[in-house]
Amino acid sequence: MCGAPKQGGSLAGIDLSTQTVIQGAVWHDGAPVAGAYVRLLDSTDEFTAEVVTSPEGEFRFFAAPGAWKVRSLAAVGKGERVLDAEVGLNETTIVID
Repeated sequence: MCGAPKQGGSLAGIDLSTQTVIQGAVWHDGAPVAGAYVRLLDSTDEFTAEVVTSPEGEFRFFAAPGAWKVRSLAAVGKGERVLDAEVGLNETTIVID
């Protein structure tokens, strides 16, 4: 079993002017993918963190500003997105083909 924290919930009470948040959802065939592992990799492809998507396919990471790769691994397949995160909320969607 993975020790990754459960996902979902509100960002209420989080000062987004001082935090870099990367959040989004994993989708496959037009539906959210629950229970997918989502990994956060830095600009050198080093593993930084991992979470498991919520029942709605949602994930969230708190990170430093910069270049990141978000990779999903699920029974239905895998996908990834590359993004340049800035301070504040950075949203993305990973689509598994």
